[in-house]
Amino acid sequence: MKKLLGLLLLLFASNTYGEIWLPSILSDNMVLQQQANVTIWGWTTATSEEITVYGTWNNEKVTTKAFQGVWSLQLPTPKAGGTYSVIVEGHEKLELRNVLIGEVWLGSGQSNMQWTPKHGLDNAEEEIKNANYPEIRFFQVAQQISDNPQDQLKGKWEVCTPETMEKFSSVAYFFGRELHQNLGIPVGVINSSWGGTPVEVWLKKELVTQDAQLAEAAKKLNEVAWWPSNPGLAYNAMIHPITKFNIAGCIWYQGESNRVDPVSYYKSFPLMIESWREEWGKDLPFYFVQIAPYKYDDPMDTDAAHVRDAQLYTMQNLDNTGMVVTNDIGNLENIHPTNKQDVGYRLALWALGKTYGKERVEYSGPVYRSKEIKNKKIVLNFDYAEKGLMQKGKDLREFFIAGEDGVFYPAKAKIMGNTVEVSSSKVKKPTAVRFAFTNGAMPNLFNSAGLPASAFRTDNWELK
Repeated sequence: MKKLLGLLLLLFASNTYGEIWLPSILSDNMVLQQQANVTIWGWTTATSEEITVYGTWNNEKVTTKAFQGVWSLQLPTPKAGGTYSVIVEGHEKLELRNVLIGEVWLGSGQSNMQWTPKHGLDNAEEEIKNANYPEIRFFQVAQQISDNPQDQLKGKWEVCTPETMEKFSSVAYFFGRELHQNLGIPVGVINSSWGGTPVEVWLKKELVTQDAQLAEAAKKLNEVAWWPSNPGLAYNAMIHPITKFNIAGCIWYQGESNRVDPVSYYKSFPLMIESWREEWGKDLPFYFVQIAPYKYDDPMDTDAAHVRDAQLYTMQNLDNTGMVVTNDIGNLENIHPTNKQDVGYRLALWALGKTYGKERVEYSGPVYRSKEIKNKKIVLNFDYAEKGLMQKGKDLREFFIAGEDGVFYPAKAKIMGNTVEVSSSKVKKPTAVRFAFTNGAMPNLFNSAGLPASAFRTDNWELK
């Protein structure tokens, strides 16, 4: 009798306290990537248990068995639409409600990605008031650090309303809004960013510490109380927990904090992109923002220009990437320019044109391709300038030319169709051109679509 009573009490306890739970990224109001096998995963207090999951779009059940309390399965999703529910069944039943199927993007970086309308935004009152988009959903990742990769993070999916939008990333919101309006489908945007952070904190620690150049660069990073600076700390707590969640791609705005050793950014930034792709197991489109002009300690210094050059190098050497140029919408007195509308819009142009195949979308400003030396002039050729170049203002600004001695002088520049001719009376035998290659450079060269040209250099001389 006592044995029977004990067994009944055990069964009662397991039914009362047994639990199935999910990561926070799987919750009410979420957006799941359309026409994909999305991972649904979680944990159970039962060491081995059969778990069944289905979506109300077709009610087709997928089943797996938990192993040591951990379970995971692939759930096929339909074309964009909703709302639906996702049902999880085991020794208890969970229902995720108000779920949409659409396109999901991750936004990350430092403060210019983190910046919300409440922090400062052009036309903020009007933008906030109009932010009623039931089919745009936000997931804000809480800022946390960890020495080791985590399985869980803090955050929840929320419907886009004026109340939620004003506390969310402005850049990510405007990017998501543009996709939603142009594609006509639900869009989910995850924001996992932290102001001040260098790229190293978003990389796996071993990728930095096991590389001599990157390890040395990491030692130069300033320790600040308000953000992490040690390799891996943000990746472990704010990226790794969501790498199972199927996304369409990434947008990124970061680089200012890597001015302390910008040469290392030529390696660390593309390495981060490739490592994230490896973690997600797919060739994620990765669209990023070239850091805006700002005076820093000296607007004529070049440490920020080197970061921009590393960003341009990354786009030119890594497939499925794209770069937004902001040298026309920066603010030398504000490292957080308040025109976030154009930043999000230009990021969305890359996605619409490259990822979603909208053929009529022009998504890039002029990008330097090659040079020709003709007499005492250098003629510059550009990609993304097939329909011609244009300038805003009387004279082209921020062109510099040098001979073999490597000394750069301000140059005269003239648009000739889709090329630019550069010269200076001080340089008789020109060898190289640099454009907008200072911290505070605000040039005025555009293509016919009104998109600005990236800073560039034609030389491969050692950066100092």
